[in-house]
Amino acid sequence: MAHPSEAELMRLIRERRRDALEQLYDRYVRLVYSFANKATGDEGLSREIVQLVFTRLWTTHAEYDADKGQFASWIITITRNVSIDVLRRERRHRTNVPMDELVRTSGDAEANDPEAGAIRRLEYSEMRAAASRLSVAQQRVIDLLYWRGYTLQEIAAMGEEPIGTVKNRLHQALRMLRRHLQGMREEG
Repeated sequence: MAHPSEAELMRLIRERRRDALEQLYDRYVRLVYSFANKATGDEGLSREIVQLVFTRLWTTHAEYDADKGQFASWIITITRNVSIDVLRRERRHRTNVPMDELVRTSGDAEANDPEAGAIRRLEYSEMRAAASRLSVAQQRVIDLLYWRGYTLQEIAAMGEEPIGTVKNRLHQALRMLRRHLQGMREEG
């Protein structure tokens, strides 16, 4: 087969023909890399995305249907989804502050400015008091979303619940926290 179609190559990939994956890679690596690089602006992440896209083609039984569109559009959709996943993961890693760093920072602040330390302890106790008024399910959503970095879809999948239920629980929890914290500030 001198120049098989992309549909034929995908069929061969499902049969675990490495040469078929190599041909697809040679044909589309520049396109995938270019899209990933525009999405991330980072060469290292772009290379990782290329690897993940072609690994996905090899490990999943992804079905390409030539009647539904061009292969280039299909592989760009996969690249987009992988890019989003990688960027979310990177954002979670950047925003998560290790607990020991948080404790060290607050300890430094308290040593240099006792008033700032007292305010931080007061705010922390207010947050704990407000969070204690939430249901266990609401506390779980807050913890998983804001502290552990999971998406709403991932939280819904973990709890085997509809996404709408998780969104509603989050909305109610945030409303309760806001109301409770405002009430505490008005009292103080």
